[in-house]
Amino acid sequence: MVCVIINRYKSIQMNSYKYIILLFLGALLFSCKSDPKTNTKSTIKKDPVKVPAFDADRAYGYIEKQLSFGTRVPGTPTHEACKNWIVQEMKALGADVIEQDFVAKIHTGEEWASTNIIAQYNTHIKDRVILSAHWDTRYMADQDEDPNMVDKPIMGADDGGSGVGVLMAIAKVIQDNPIDLGIDIIFWDAEDQGGEGRETWCLGSQYWSRNKHKKNYRAKYGINLDMVGAKNPVFGQDVWSQKYANDTLQKVWSLAQRMGYSDMFVTKNTGDLTDDHLFVNTIAKIPMIDIINQPDGVRFQKCWHKSCDDLSIIDKRSLRVVGQVVTATIYKESDGTL
Repeated sequence: MVCVIINRYKSIQMNSYKYIILLFLGALLFSCKSDPKTNTKSTIKKDPVKVPAFDADRAYGYIEKQLSFGTRVPGTPTHEACKNWIVQEMKALGADVIEQDFVAKIHTGEEWASTNIIAQYNTHIKDRVILSAHWDTRYMADQDEDPNMVDKPIMGADDGGSGVGVLMAIAKVIQDNPIDLGIDIIFWDAEDQGGEGRETWCLGSQYWSRNKHKKNYRAKYGINLDMVGAKNPVFGQDVWSQKYANDTLQKVWSLAQRMGYSDMFVTKNTGDLTDDHLFVNTIAKIPMIDIINQPDGVRFQKCWHKSCDDLSIIDKRSLRVVGQVVTATIYKESDGTL
């Protein structure tokens, strides 16, 4: 009798063990099936990146180099020489470069050989951001007080040169600090050769907007730089940036203000403005903002379209602030923290 009880006890005990083991295996199997997948796109979070420092001295040097060629009026030998230098330098900075040649018919009826320069980083990445500036200079100093200077071309240290210098210095940052974002740096040509009528200006950006360098090209947004190098600049919010790219506008201005640059990046509405971003917005349908100096919210800097737009008006703090804000923008965009 005792043996029977003991045997039954052992049988019950063994069945209990089997039951516990089955429960454990079932729970383990359920757990494996229900574990969330951590390698899907929606759950992957990028680590915040450290925003690299922007080198204002390098930007200044790039402006100085542009001026060493002379004025950059489309179709002139000095324009051609500067173009060749920009192309070679951007290639040396690790970009894939496209020269988009076109003929600019300016308001006088003349036709000038022109070239948009498109420098691409991370061509394999679908998410892209455009950084742009014009690299040509005005063919006449039509705003100059000296009548002897009115018909002469300007050097364009600020008006053209400063934006190009900042973007080339950002290219060096990208080369030294790889970024997980597609960047297209575009240097517009024939921007500054207009007369009466909005469409007589920004001929390079108009051409590109109708003939993009890549079929079905898209970008998340763009940032255009124009006249960003003079001392004590004021960058307001123009009507076209607000209308077509307000989300980007507010993010960039908010970032600049958090970085301590509220003296430059102000929330003042500066109204209507014809610049390259207008045509990228309206023709290419890519949202683009404009960072452009309007000290009183209406007029441009004191040497706009004058012979005094030379290296003497360039301020390294202005270059550093603009360059650092744009650098922070793209690196924060790359990790999703903008």
